Amino acid sequence: MTTLLTIGAFAKATRLSPKALRLYDELDLLRPARVDPDTGYRYYAADQLDRARLVAWLRRLGMPLARIRAVCALDGACAAREVRAYWARVEAETAVRRDLAAFLVDHLSAPPSTEEDTVMLELRYAAHSDRGLVRPANQDTAYAGARLLAVADGFGPRGGPASSAAVEALKVLDSEEVTAGNVLGLLEDAVRGAGEAVRGVAGDSDEVGTTLTALLWTGSRLALAHIGDTRAYVRRAGGLFRITNDHTVVQSLLDEGRLTPEEAGVHPQRALLLKALSRTGAPAPDVRLHDAVAGDRFLLCSDGLSGVVPDAEVDRLLAAADDPGTAVRSLVGAARDAGAPDNVTCVVADVVDPAA
Repeated sequence: MTTLLTIGAFAKATRLSPKALRLYDELDLLRPARVDPDTGYRYYAADQLDRARLVAWLRRLGMPLARIRAVCALDGACAAREVRAYWARVEAETAVRRDLAAFLVDHLSAPPSTEEDTVMLELRYAAHSDRGLVRPANQDTAYAGARLLAVADGFGPRGGPASSAAVEALKVLDSEEVTAGNVLGLLEDAVRGAGEAVRGVAGDSDEVGTTLTALLWTGSRLALAHIGDTRAYVRRAGGLFRITNDHTVVQSLLDEGRLTPEEAGVHPQRALLLKALSRTGAPAPDVRLHDAVAGDRFLLCSDGLSGVVPDAEVDRLLAAADDPGTAVRSLVGAARDAGAPDNVTCVVADVVDPAA
């Protein structure tokens, strides 16, 4: 005869509250073995303890109930992979929040600056775009100015006009004085305008759109707006750091631990975008502020570079170049040496102290 435990005894054994057990019953996540027809009192079998403890552990991880249900339906090895993937995603999201928290701590702790103690830096910049060795036309657009840096990678039958329209919509920012206090709002508004411009180019086609990565200079900081798989990097203190996250299916699988970097490099859907400017709208861009110091070298590029030239080689070429113009030519040349199957576009900007 199967031993049954009262809901109180079962709750104590599993460290789940009776309230939680009643909820899991309603959600068909953990049904009781028997419900008294007269009193409605729930009883659980001893062999349900392992499942209940697993549910409790997964809840302590913060896993949503819908995903817990899916994990509980799998065998041990598959369930372990799902937990690993979930935790990889949590760590990736935590890293983003940690960076934001660090910025807010620095921003709120800093004493108010005055005109006398603010060091105004400048950008020295260059841009270069190349059709590559395979594509029949160049659908990338680049722009580099005293305040605005931008790279867009169009796709579809009117991808070139789409990327050009997106960048053109941002150019108004290059002629306006901006401060760190309102730069993110200005940049977000401009990206919405870029989305409207792309919709005008796309017409009725769902196959036309563009990615967009832009940096807006305030004199001491750079504001970033990013949609898609164009990228932004900064080279500082001898290291190269990527400051954007690709909005692609493959990147989401990497974040969840479902793919290794090696597998991602050859995945058949590595170019499939999750976010882009297109006829269906302008999704909210990733936006953030980045402090800049003299000596920083920023790179914006299309995936025609990042997809064929490893980051280590990009770092070496950026370090070796004496100026932004030399850097963009070297980077595009490296992509061509690697076969350049896609359009290749780079913008490089150096942060300099004009008084030095």
